[in-house]
Order: sequence, then structure tokens, then C-alpha cells
Amino acid sequence: MSIRILCLGEIVGRPGIHTVKSVVRNLRTEKNINLVIANGEGATNGFGLGKNHAIQLLKLGIDILTGGEKIYFKMDMVDYIERNSSILRPANYPMGTPGRGIRYVKLPGSGVTVAVITLLGTTDFPRTHLANPFALAASMVEKARQETPFVIMQFHASTTAEKNTMAFHLDGKVTAMVGTHSKVLTADARIFPQGTAMITDNGRCGSTMSVGGFAPDREIEKLITQIPVRSMECWDSLEAQGVLIEADDSGKAVSIETLRIPVATPEQHADTGASDEE
Repeated sequence: MSIRILCLGEIVGRPGIHTVKSVVRNLRTEKNINLVIANGEGATNGFGLGKNHAIQLLKLGIDILTGGEKIYFKMDMVDYIERNSSILRPANYPMGTPGRGIRYVKLPGSGVTVAVITLLGTTDFPRTHLANPFALAASMVEKARQETPFVIMQFHASTTAEKNTMAFHLDGKVTAMVGTHSKVLTADARIFPQGTAMITDNGRCGSTMSVGGFAPDREIEKLITQIPVRSMECWDSLEAQGVLIEADDSGKAVSIETLRIPVATPEQHADTGASDEE
């Protein structure tokens, strides 16, 4: 049998949560999706993932939430991530760090198990000093494939070169290598020669007329003045972005499709675009 996995781009603030609420449940039915994975580390005001937002997103139809360098930005997540196996932090954090970097998910009604792994890249994350993701990826994937041929690698990395390198490194060993972090849906979704689906970045859920989901005027101000004013969520031109991957019973990808689903802005936010929160 084939399986279909949706990997949503980074959820940015309340606008991102609104897009998830608007599309995921219907999309699961329309596209016959077996598993939904989403990067949630920007769900709480764009910086981190709070406990309450994590619970809300999982209730809205997401099966696995992943994080990157901002996974511990909200203090209540430091404790909660240990107690909820549906939330993943990068596997190359030090041993003893709360949480886990891999989850085995048994798909309802099929008996199929999917392994979901997330790793953090090495470039442009000055607050983190983690294990080499390439060496760890090889050993984790080898172990996961002893349990299931369906392995999804989500690589949260800054540069396109690093994410492309990871895809070549794992070609034929994972079902898909999905890049996150840049929050820009790239145009390079493809299947590698040995059956691994790949995209450099699967985009965002939130405002597309924004700077990474944030109101442009604040981001311009920061770059001109060098004063770190707080970013503001943006509600302009909302979209749910991501990729839909189909794999055959051998665990090889047979298709990868990018998705851009427009979502109406709620009436109370339609005039200003930016969030009213400071």
C-alpha cells in the first residue's frame, strides 16, 4: 500500500495557527493524508512554541510538531516536551536535554509505522553547539530502518547547501528529506535517483506578504536602526504552505507536491494586517 504524508511549513504566530485551523482537517480528507507533520517552533508570537499552542495545534489535526533552534524559547515547553512524545526537538541536542528527536508513529488502520526524525544544522545558530547532524543522521536512519522502511527526515538548517548535502547524504535511505527554517517555499521539490523525496524548504503557514511572517515595517526599522524592537505578527495574504509526499510500500517516494492554500484573513485583522499585540 502507499502512504501520503503532509509536511507543513513553519507555523508563524496566531496567523499561522489560524491557517492550520482553516485547512488541515479538510485537507486530510480531500488528499487522503495518513500523517501530518508541521514545524511549530514559531507558533507562539513567532518565537518558540508554548505548551498551550502545542496542545491546540495537535488538536487541530497535526500528528507531529517539530522544532529547531527556538524549541526551548518558551519555558513551559522545557518541561512539557518531556511529557509529550508528539513534539520533537532536534536529535543532535546533548544527551539529557529534555525531549526526543525521533518518533515512531503507527498509522491507524494500516499497521504501517513511520519514523520521523528531526536534526538541526550547523550554520548560523550561534546559541547552539550540537553534535554533527550528518554523522548522527546516518546512524539514526540505519537504526530506524530496522523498524520501518518509512523514514522522514526533517532538517532544520539555515543554508540551502547544507540541506541539499543532507538530501544527497540520505538518498535511498529515507523516504523524504524536508528542509525547514527559511520559511520560504522553494521551487526544487523533486525525487532523487534512489527514491528520496526532497525540498530545500517547505515554507510557512502564515502571512506571505510579510518578512518571515512578520510585519515588514518593524523588520525594516530593525535593520535601519539596529535597535532590536519586537517583531509583530502579520495577517496579510495568509497561506498554508508545505509538501505532500506519497511513498510506495517499499518506503520509496513516488511523488512530492508543493502546496499553497490561500486562507481568508479574519475580519478583525483585515484592515491593519499587523497584530495588535505588542
